[in-house]
Amino acid sequence: MNTHSIELVPRSEASLQADLNRIRECLPGFGTVNIPDLTRFPLRSWEACQLARGQVSRAIPHLRAMDVDLLGGQSLGGQSLGGQRPGGQSAPLSLELLKQHLVLAELDEVIVVQGDTPDGCAAGGVTTTVELIRALRQALPQLTIYAALDPYRASPARECAYAQEKRQAGADGFFTQPFFDLRYQDVWADLLAGERVYWGVSPVLAASTRRYWEQRNRAFLPRDFEPTLAWNRCYAERALAWADERNASLYFMPLRVDVVEILGGLTEGG
Repeated sequence: MNTHSIELVPRSEASLQADLNRIRECLPGFGTVNIPDLTRFPLRSWEACQLARGQVSRAIPHLRAMDVDLLGGQSLGGQSLGGQRPGGQSAPLSLELLKQHLVLAELDEVIVVQGDTPDGCAAGGVTTTVELIRALRQALPQLTIYAALDPYRASPARECAYAQEKRQAGADGFFTQPFFDLRYQDVWADLLAGERVYWGVSPVLAASTRRYWEQRNRAFLPRDFEPTLAWNRCYAERALAWADERNASLYFMPLRVDVVEILGGLTEGG
């Protein structure tokens, strides 16, 4: 059976609770959320997921590989990682401490992403996604690990090779960057046949959002795209039908858009 997830931004405990209440009241069929670890907010992804587990059956934190120091990192006696992060950046943490956070929060699924290198900082020497996936697989054998997949980052052949490297390191499946054209998604569905995949869907209702996806992430939108609620609801409906036909799973990234406006009345979720 296919399941669908909603990505929530953990701005604060209060805002997260409000988002969860709204999903429970307006989209009761959705039992899964995934939560990124964002440096501009003090709430860590695993803390947010621990809170969310009181409202939904599955909560999946994003883990930034670049924040983990596999050679050392922050000790158990160090500064709490739940508070404000100096300079907007997270302090390095050890694999053992990350493991304890996940165990204490009773989380059995994660998404490993690389994380953006801060402006002015060198990219060398940081833990890679493949390294963190391999380390987590050894440290927590029962953990379900999803890796990120970006269909715009490189050629399909290179991205597929990178995905295979992550699978060999221990990844169980993938969360993709959003697709805006189901024809291109069909191509990738063939390339990833047999894999466990959550296909990204992100509404675009502003010129700034379109620039973000096209310029920063090199995504492309179809010729008939319109930055309107009607177009985005129509696309969400078609994506849901696509998923139903293939017994596939989606995850919705509403960003600054009310997810209920996009999905309300279209589905009972998953």
